[in-house]
Amino acid sequence: MEEDLIKKAIARDVSALEALYDHYAPALLSVCFRYCGNRDDAEDILHDGFIKIIGKIQTFKIRSEGSLEAWMRRIMVNTALNFLRSRLKERSFVDIDPILEKTVVDDDHEADPEEIFLQIDREQIMELICELPAGYRTVFNLYVFEEYGHKEIAQILECSENTSKSQLSKARALLRKKMNQLINVKISPDYEKV
Repeated sequence: MEEDLIKKAIARDVSALEALYDHYAPALLSVCFRYCGNRDDAEDILHDGFIKIIGKIQTFKIRSEGSLEAWMRRIMVNTALNFLRSRLKERSFVDIDPILEKTVVDDDHEADPEEIFLQIDREQIMELICELPAGYRTVFNLYVFEEYGHKEIAQILECSENTSKSQLSKARALLRKKMNQLINVKISPDYEKV
């Protein structure tokens, strides 16, 4: 089915292009949202990314089932990174928020990771990721979701490997802190009053 859809999309069959969008847009919108942190920008990135996909669909080579989605995802990630670069061009792309420079988990009760994942659903975790500062969020997404190494991330973001490692470490620490705070609110005896 995927191969037939691709052939029709290459031929600019309108129904095939609509089917391509309808099928893949929800998952790709999630990718865009993870990078930019808000729905309006995510929708803009999705739109721009699909224009690129339609323009380049004839270059796609089927390798295996699911390779189309992986190819489209790569285009969306690159479109999101270009969007972030354009938004942050007057600042360093992986600018570190000085307030968050000394991120430390200093909660009285630090929940263990299993407790966190039992009490926080996927949507809440994605919201916390989207709240990260742009540099932290970008490195975290590239490392965790796209499975890039620090060398590749450094090349993509034009920073040092150590900066990539530092941003990832700080992103993880901040996420851990936010998750612990969320758990602490939920397990607090005063939770009903909050």
